[in-house]
Amino acid sequence: MTKNVVVAGGGIAGTVAAIALHRAGFAPLIHEAHERGADERGAFLTVAVNGLNALRALGLDPERLFAAGFATPAMALRNAAGRHLAELPLGGPLPDGTTTTTIRRADLYLALRAEAERRGIPIAYGKRLAGRTVRPGGVTAHFEDGTEVDADLLVGADGLHSRTRAALDPGAPAPRYLGLLNAGGFTSGPVDPAIAPERGVMQMAFGRRAFFGWATAPDGSVWWFANPARKHPAEPGEWSPASWRDHLLELVAGDGVPAAALIRASDEIVGPWNTWDLPRVPVWRDGRTVLIGDAAHAVSPSSGQGASMAIEDAVTLGRCLAARDDIAGALAEYEGLRRERVEKVVAYGRRSGSTKTVGPVGALFRDALTPMVMRLLYRKGDPQAWIHEYRVG
Repeated sequence: MTKNVVVAGGGIAGTVAAIALHRAGFAPLIHEAHERGADERGAFLTVAVNGLNALRALGLDPERLFAAGFATPAMALRNAAGRHLAELPLGGPLPDGTTTTTIRRADLYLALRAEAERRGIPIAYGKRLAGRTVRPGGVTAHFEDGTEVDADLLVGADGLHSRTRAALDPGAPAPRYLGLLNAGGFTSGPVDPAIAPERGVMQMAFGRRAFFGWATAPDGSVWWFANPARKHPAEPGEWSPASWRDHLLELVAGDGVPAAALIRASDEIVGPWNTWDLPRVPVWRDGRTVLIGDAAHAVSPSSGQGASMAIEDAVTLGRCLAARDDIAGALAEYEGLRRERVEKVVAYGRRSGSTKTVGPVGALFRDALTPMVMRLLYRKGDPQAWIHEYRVG
């Protein structure tokens, strides 16, 4: 008999997990908290080659899924004056030439959900998990609208503020604020070539009051993000769109990179939202429920690995469940394969993010030492190869 799975969350982790479980012979049903067509939080994201390679294990074609994105195989680091500090690879390319790719979050969600529906996987929208009840032989998922669904397995892919995590362990650690805000935007069209960076290279600058990144899209427009340092999280309604734009312009004023010009050229600006990660989550699973993606191990965006870790989780979970009939044993195997790796990536992301928030004296040392340190680190190869060259299975 086919086993039913409730997947709580229709983002990257949940949708890829549903595809992996369907491929393994299960009958998944995705329950997404937002309504169909609701805007997704965030501007754009980067999926590294390890995440793209994991998608191929499910028979998915990254070139088709990421058709709305563009390759970003390298990044260039600059200081607040615009001085070049280092250029670093972002992993890859894969044997077929696939490289790390940047895409709007909403476009990736649409592509993954279309793939799930093409495979006959149903998606229910407006279904926010409220809790669960473990019963003999299965689990019942309860939703805020009063509906219930019985299943053999509940997969918690419901993100940073996971209801599934709270149901598994009421004492689970809360998300940890990292002292950074996030914002992003897209210029309204092609920009002056003088401020458009070389294509394929994500530019990143340690501004005096905000870390700033920008890249040129195939249509000549520029996609950008900003990470202002802030001791306290932003509160809902604290900024209007106009006041947030003005605040960003104030933060980047005087920096020797084109941040201000790009912000002024953008009709579409999103944010602010807060940057979080998760301390070690002690409970990932029991016999009928399991966490994946940000619900288990939210990583700082500074790692560049949030989406890729979610994809790796989903593919690994599908493989473990396909290999054995014992669900509890498969979930234990999944955790054993994933926990050490993702906790190492969380720690790496936290260290990387800390370099964005140093004071003026720290910035002087960072800018002076970065070129030499990077040359030493990359002298014998890519020190991040343990991240990018990882292969599921």
